Amino acid sequence: MKIEGSGVIVAGGGSGLGHVTAVALREAGAKVGVLDMNPGAWDGPYAEADVSDEDAVERAFDALAPDIGTLRVMLNTTGRQVTRGGGTSHVGLCAGPGRTVTAAAFRRALEVNTLGSFILLQAAAERMIAADPDDHGERGVIINTSTTVSLEGQLGTAAYAASKGGVNAMTLPLAREFARHGVRVMTIAPGIFETPMFSNARGPMVDWLRGLVEFPDRPGHPQEYADCVRTIVENRMFNGDVIRIDGALRVPAGRHDWWES
Repeated sequence: MKIEGSGVIVAGGGSGLGHVTAVALREAGAKVGVLDMNPGAWDGPYAEADVSDEDAVERAFDALAPDIGTLRVMLNTTGRQVTRGGGTSHVGLCAGPGRTVTAAAFRRALEVNTLGSFILLQAAAERMIAADPDDHGERGVIINTSTTVSLEGQLGTAAYAASKGGVNAMTLPLAREFARHGVRVMTIAPGIFETPMFSNARGPMVDWLRGLVEFPDRPGHPQEYADCVRTIVENRMFNGDVIRIDGALRVPAGRHDWWES
């Protein structure tokens, strides 16, 4: 899919990986709109929506249409927050002393990370299928964002891992379903990246995670994630798979006392 001139929606583009990628795609000539709970640092076309609300997402897509034209790329970077007992990840212990994860918290993680990804993907796919194909028979590219935690979650990340694991699991069946329409579906599973949220975090677990990246021996730069997105968009053979981008990071079990205190 050619980036220049293509209509792009970045869900979660107000900050972090989504913002850096939205800017990179715009600089590459795409017509980019951002969907998020607030615009953050984004200074272009914007629509507010809770991704777990189907009607709100539909309204947001419709609101961005005049600015971006035909939707060709949808990137979802929502649900990357990892916060103790809150945010959209609800990390912590699930039973016994120090338990913090409730059924309601687990449900919310699924609503935002799993159901929200599906709602965004479905809204994008319907619009792409209705569009004319390009010269190669392609109508669009949908990229979700998962996490390496979904593949090897450390202790305390059951809700987050489950919610992002659902994103991984839907990738191949949906790619197979949409293939006849010329719409590709991919998922990126990042390791740790120097977003403001991670860079400002403190504590033994954060130090432990930083030391697990093999090479380069540092967290990823958001621009490296954006470069991965560009490659997926431009290379038609990327379809139906989950790509790790983590510097060979592999996460051991972790420790109970990080969550008990």
